[in-house]
Amino acid sequence: MNVIGLGTDIIECLRIAKMIEKHGELFLNRVYTRSEIAYCSSRKGANQSYAGRWAVKEAVLKAMGTGWSRGIRWKDIEVVTDLTGKPSVAIHGVAKEICDELGISEVLISLSHCRSHATATAIAVGNSAD
Repeated sequence: MNVIGLGTDIIECLRIAKMIEKHGELFLNRVYTRSEIAYCSSRKGANQSYAGRWAVKEAVLKAMGTGWSRGIRWKDIEVVTDLTGKPSVAIHGVAKEICDELGISEVLISLSHCRSHATATAIAVGNSAD
C-alpha cells in the first residue's frame, strides 16, 4: 500500500448552521446521505456533526487530487460511523470510479469538531495507477 494523496479541511460550524437555516431540507438532501442526516440529526451538536462531515468530503476530494471535477457529487462521499463511534468513509458513484482509476483502494479519515470549527484529514491509499 502506498499513500496516493493527503487532504485536509477546516470549516466554521456557523457556516453550515446558516446553510441549514437558510436552505433546510434542500441543502441537507443535496450534501448528505440519509444515514448521515439521521446520524447528525440525532446528535446534541448536530451542526458540528454536519460540519465535520462537510470537512471530510472536502478533505477526501483533496486526497483524491480532483476537487469537484468530473461530475463528483456531494453524496458520492459518505461518512459512516461504526458501533464504537469510529468514522470511516464510503466512496460511491463517480468518485468511486475515479478512485479505481487512480488506484485508490481506501481513504482513511480523521475528523474533529468543537463549537466553532470542524476539521478533517483524509489519506488516500492503494496501488497508484502510475
